[in-house]
Amino acid sequence: MPIPKRRMSDPNYPPSLSVIIPVYRSAESLTELTEALGQTLPKLTGQYEVLFVNDGSPDDSWEVITTLTGRFPWVRGISLMRNYGQHNALLCGIRQARYDVIVTMDDDLQHPPAEIERLLNKLAEGYDVVYGSPEQEQHGLWRNLASQITKIALQSSMGVDIARRVSAFRVFRTELRRAFADYHSPYVSIDVLLTWGTTRFAALHVPHQPRKYGQSNYTFRKLLTHALNMITGFSILPLQFASLIGFIFTLFGLIVFIYVIGRYLLEGGVVPGFAFLASIIAIFSGAQLFALGIIGEYLARVHFRSMERPVYTVRTTTFGAIDD
Repeated sequence: MPIPKRRMSDPNYPPSLSVIIPVYRSAESLTELTEALGQTLPKLTGQYEVLFVNDGSPDDSWEVITTLTGRFPWVRGISLMRNYGQHNALLCGIRQARYDVIVTMDDDLQHPPAEIERLLNKLAEGYDVVYGSPEQEQHGLWRNLASQITKIALQSSMGVDIARRVSAFRVFRTELRRAFADYHSPYVSIDVLLTWGTTRFAALHVPHQPRKYGQSNYTFRKLLTHALNMITGFSILPLQFASLIGFIFTLFGLIVFIYVIGRYLLEGGVVPGFAFLASIIAIFSGAQLFALGIIGEYLARVHFRSMERPVYTVRTTTFGAIDD
């Protein structure tokens, strides 16, 4: 169905905003980020909040957040018991958001707060989720490669074309969280969960600034692990791939069998050599172990879910001086 056109000038706009920011090793950038948001958000709406979720950061991030809640009444803080991961921290903040539209962004000053208005204007056209995709990646070769692998995995999990343009800088309607209100698995992908509530996605190219303080906490290995968690936690594609491998090697074995029997009938001999037999056995054994490994990944996730491990655990919260 066509998407109705709406603008920020419509009666239902501007919406109230909840800005969710997961925090890890970002004590140096939080004050500057909060001040930038303090200049931007009042121009967009009369009701807004900024919710920092401290994801078990080992530096002074929580102390900085506590200070900011004293300076700015619209700042809230949640500190988790340990490091659960960016998406788990985001899910915690999303469930605590109080306003109509949620904005998620990183804590490293790479996402310009001034671009929120463009994302909201796009959202007002009738979309439910709008991503602020980077015009150019600001990471190194290996990090960019890992990001692309992650997005390919996300494409499989989300099943929508927009998956290749996802970003941590996104805006979406708070009502979408009802679609995953009962989600309790420790493996979380916010982008996949959003597809449970809508198919109306859009993306805009926005400038992403170079990282000003420190280094990215996402390594090549962590991104690959996240991609594996997404593709096995939210998709059956690996199982289908394992089935395809099994079918291909079964067909290959049948062809080899026909060849051996045919040679015996036509020439009266068999295929000589231990090496040939050993190679065939090795190929089939490898295919079986590969398929078992994929099945094992799924069983592990069923096991962890049966343990009812928490998605996150809150240690403490802090609120603005005149928070309501």
